[in-house]
Amino acid sequence: MTDRPTRAPRNTRLVGAGYAVGAYLLWGFLPLYFVLLEPTGPWEVVAWRILLSLVFYLILIPVVGGWPRLRTVLSNRRLVMWTAVAGLLIYLNWQVFLIATLTGHVIEMSLGYFINPIVTVLLGVVVLRERLRPMQWTAVGLAVVATLVIVVGYGAVPWLALGVAFSFGLYGLVKRHIGPSVDVTSGLTLESLWLAPLAIVQLVIVAMTTGLTMGTAGAGHGVLLALAGVITAAPLMLFAAGARRVPLTVLGIAQFITPIMQLVIGVWVLDEPMPPERWIGFAIVWLALGVFTLDSVVAARRRRAERRAVPPSRSARQE
Repeated sequence: MTDRPTRAPRNTRLVGAGYAVGAYLLWGFLPLYFVLLEPTGPWEVVAWRILLSLVFYLILIPVVGGWPRLRTVLSNRRLVMWTAVAGLLIYLNWQVFLIATLTGHVIEMSLGYFINPIVTVLLGVVVLRERLRPMQWTAVGLAVVATLVIVVGYGAVPWLALGVAFSFGLYGLVKRHIGPSVDVTSGLTLESLWLAPLAIVQLVIVAMTTGLTMGTAGAGHGVLLALAGVITAAPLMLFAAGARRVPLTVLGIAQFITPIMQLVIGVWVLDEPMPPERWIGFAIVWLALGVFTLDSVVAARRRRAERRAVPPSRSARQE
């Protein structure tokens, strides 16, 4: 086999880029969808999101012939444990996301997704002992400065942004650790399955305190809430399809679609406050992301150039 570019790979990359962009666009619109679910609170929304996602995946598995793969994963205790950890982390991410969205903190949440790539790199240093290049350290330093500017100027630590960034960063770290041993459908199914008891308990508590809203706020609201499973699963499936077809640099650049959309929705649609100190903090974050993205692109080009420079005979011997 050779690495020469052909029309098929180019078409595959284009299709993959379309899947990835579609996933990030859907994630960007999620705040508007969840705002439409009011008066349903964040705890009830997350519980329905878990249970209805599980129903969606259980319907999907026989369609894609996934039962054998699911049984293979279930036979491995280590993989089962890691899917449970991944489920807990994505639960934390969803819960913080919903609390931020339904309490008027969409802008702060967008900050979390802006800094998520840098948090992911930082976790790689702390957990995986990876070494950062100088420009990556510069991006990390700028992100820290931006957070300090927001804390000092705005007078509050952006806990929701940090919660979103670190929960999703750790989730990505676990998914990377699992690797190809768990296919997308099996992984998402098991994550939802392990969270199902928690979701049921959560619904019981909500029912005993504030009361459940499913079916009590009109037919339109009921339909929207019933779609929570599909709305949750669709971008995850699109993202998984895209991630298999495009380079990480493409995913890294495309992921900024989501926080940009969330920022626009928070400022111009939901009319959340955006004082000057926040704009300054965001500007520093964007500078950090510019440095980070430039470094990623340059590093990817350097690796491609190095691979092309290896003679075919030497490459074959190495294999």
